[in-house]
Amino acid sequence: MSSRSVSLTSTFLLLAAGGAAACDNNRYHNEGFYCADGNGVIVDEDYCDANHYYGGGVVPYYIWHSSGYRTGYPIGARLPTGGSRFAYNDQASRKSFGLPATGKIGNGTIKTNVVGKGGKTTGKSSSSHKSGG
Repeated sequence: MSSRSVSLTSTFLLLAAGGAAACDNNRYHNEGFYCADGNGVIVDEDYCDANHYYGGGVVPYYIWHSSGYRTGYPIGARLPTGGSRFAYNDQASRKSFGLPATGKIGNGTIKTNVVGKGGKTTGKSSSSHKSGG
């Protein structure tokens, strides 16, 4: 093989490896979680305890999540736009993010290596997911 062929082959392999690494970086990310009402206003995490039942079929509280959420937002603050939510008692969604199926989730919980792009959900119950704004 000529040196030009070796050089082109090496360059192609390096570009291909770089492209695969870039795709891999988009697959896993950190995701922040908060207990909030339907408008994205943070409430005490006790309200999102999956062992709690709110009668009447109304789900008043949600677990909001986004790769853009950081720790430290106080109760009463509105979460930044771009997050998504699922019902506090949606066990399938909780499990899909590596959260406990029941119980409370601390406000500001950060999960690492969540699969998918930030702000999108991967749970089976996608009908309960809603983008925030």
